[in-house]
Parts: sequence; C-alpha cells; structure tokens
Amino acid sequence: MVKLIALYKTPENPGEFDQHYADVHTPLVKKWPGLRKLEVAKIYGAPIGEPKHSLIAEMYFDDQDSLQKALASTEGKAAARDVMQFAANLITMFYAEVKET
Repeated sequence: MVKLIALYKTPENPGEFDQHYADVHTPLVKKWPGLRKLEVAKIYGAPIGEPKHSLIAEMYFDDQDSLQKALASTEGKAAARDVMQFAANLITMFYAEVKET
C-alpha cells in the first residue's frame, strides 16, 4: 500500500481555509478512482513550540500505479487545480510506502 501525503502550513484565515477544504476540496478528492482511504487530521499542537502546520491529509492506494492513475484522472486534475487556487503557497506533498509492523 502507498499513500499521498499533503501537509498544509497554517493559513492566514483558518476558518475560510477549513470551510473550503471541507466543502470543496475533500469532495473532489473522495471522487478519485482507486482511493482506498482518506484520512484528514487537524494539527492542534506540538511537543515544543507552536506548529507551523495546521492540517495533514493522507490518501491511501493499493500501489503506486493506482496512485498515479488517480492523479492523472479527471477527478485528480480537478483536485490539483483546486488546491493550487486556495493553498498553493501552503501545501507540501510527498509519497510514502506503508510498512506494516
């Protein structure tokens, strides 16, 4: 299993960001073909100091091929366009292989 991880810095207007993320962006992502699980976590603190990030989203897929197909799909492109409009300067994305322990 693999996942795409999106890490969002704290926005200037958290309420507006949260509303757009919940009402617009999340429904777009949920339409991705091959998506097994979407996990969204609101960051509320850190062991030391204030966190620089406010949200982490993890999108799970069976394998890298399924993930790439989702990103290349019409639904994946729609979500990419959306995130570039509301969070281009806030987001960092990366891939990870899930290891069972």
